Amino acid sequence: MEPSKRSTFKLLFYLKKNAPKKNGKVAIMGRITLDGKISQFSTKLEINPNQWDLKFGRLLGKSEDARIINQNLDKIRSTINQHYSEMMHLEGFATSEKLKNTFLGIGVMENSLLRAYHEHNQEYKKLVQNNTIVSGTYAKYITVYNALKEFLRDKMFRTDIAFIELTPDFISEFDTYLRAVRACDHNTVWNYMMPLRRIVRQSVKKGLIRKDPFDDYKIKLKEKNRGFLMREEVEKIIRYQPCSDITNIEVVKDIFIFSCFTGLSYIDIKNLKASNIQTFFDGHTWIIKRRKKTNVISNVRLLDIPLKIIEKYQGLARNEFIFPVPCNTTCNVHFRYIAKQVGIIREKPLTFHMARHSFATMFLTEGVPLESISSMLGHKDISTTQIYAKITSQKISRDMDLLSKKFSEVEAVYN
Repeated sequence: MEPSKRSTFKLLFYLKKNAPKKNGKVAIMGRITLDGKISQFSTKLEINPNQWDLKFGRLLGKSEDARIINQNLDKIRSTINQHYSEMMHLEGFATSEKLKNTFLGIGVMENSLLRAYHEHNQEYKKLVQNNTIVSGTYAKYITVYNALKEFLRDKMFRTDIAFIELTPDFISEFDTYLRAVRACDHNTVWNYMMPLRRIVRQSVKKGLIRKDPFDDYKIKLKEKNRGFLMREEVEKIIRYQPCSDITNIEVVKDIFIFSCFTGLSYIDIKNLKASNIQTFFDGHTWIIKRRKKTNVISNVRLLDIPLKIIEKYQGLARNEFIFPVPCNTTCNVHFRYIAKQVGIIREKPLTFHMARHSFATMFLTEGVPLESISSMLGHKDISTTQIYAKITSQKISRDMDLLSKKFSEVEAVYN
């Protein structure tokens, strides 16, 4: 049974009137009293002193400012009370200074969220420098780290949080913060939560967290209308003859088609080397490599079209690279120009990355199993492939044609 709180434990909020700010506001301070010992801290909240209710240690009135300040004070009180209960339950004693430091995250959290997150980011930074992962992946982890830091500062008045304090409520409140304060849409929230989930699960495996706070948290990507080209549109680009006076436009056309038949992303085509092109067990030519973004194996058998494109550019790129690939911006601009020339129109801006989506959709339509497409795309989870590889009306129509043939004898009897 958890020990009851000692009668001497008390938390009081008061104003630091002897040090007013230039704007006339004063800081709200917190005072923890425990067994006659006092420890004080700043709540990092400021108010006009004539708004303060000295008796209740809160703001007067029902204004929006008063509501927010009082809500924050309640949150601080609840957090410190929780720390006190946990100390008494787990350690059997507490001090005012220890309570203050735990609340502020000072010197009592060897195993804490932001510390572990920072160490993870440092390791990822080394992987970027070693050219093992792309800088965009590292940047995503930095973005989420900064969001967590702001959340702890603005909503919990903390500089860090111990792993022992990570609860499902913390995850839920961070989700709400991303939506309400940062105005993130559902899929952006998912993109923030996945790096955090990775850090937490690593800490669970290390025994730093007893129960995964993500166990009760459910979120899935909402499917978007991802842009892709149909086979007929890809064929239009294959037949297109670029103007010779536009620099790199033919290269962009060729590597776009190459992506449509291999599923490789822009960065993986740019980094494709002769050593990645190998004859495999079946006697056919394959691309054997890991994806730059995820470091997942992505082996693709080369059909005639990508083989001819490789042959066309043999010896034209430097340092054993297969293609002399322009920058991503140039690829997007030239692809939009080509699409316009052949009559491909979309409501949303066209991008080079559509080639990767087109590979999934086109090959799915031609009957390639989803599992094979997922492997060639180098996806960790087949659910990701299900988002990219949308089942088209053309595929459904073809499936129904096959089904119709199976029922032909029954139809003849019916007639």
